Amino acid sequence: MPAACRQLASAARRRIRAAQAPAAPTARQATIVRAFKAAWAARDIDALIGLLDPSATLTGDGGGLVPAAPRPVEGGEQIARYLADLARAAHGNVRLLERTVNGQPGLVAEQDGVTVAVYAFEIAGDQITSIWAILNPGKLRPWATG
Repeated sequence: MPAACRQLASAARRRIRAAQAPAAPTARQATIVRAFKAAWAARDIDALIGLLDPSATLTGDGGGLVPAAPRPVEGGEQIARYLADLARAAHGNVRLLERTVNGQPGLVAEQDGVTVAVYAFEIAGDQITSIWAILNPGKLRPWATG
């Protein structure tokens, strides 16, 4: 009986691993993040949708100190529209800079020279599956440029 359970568990783990898309190599991730940055800056919803997995999730962390989405935004199209709305509503001079975030390609948003957000990405295959938006000022201190 224990041997049969181990065999079933082993087979289940193999099926799960086979079903998961492999993580994209870092150079490919950087290309995808760069395309995402360009599409976001252009407010190109169709391009954003193409870069986002249909079941992607965007999670914002404002720490209760700054506005952030109160719940994760789910779905590639919903995320694309949410980000396009953010770009339209941005006040001042906002720049997106390509930076390494948690050892992977990511983005840092600066508004009038002050870091206001850091974006980390999870990419599988050729699509973004998760975005983490760090907006909490306390967590942004290490990213301060001044």
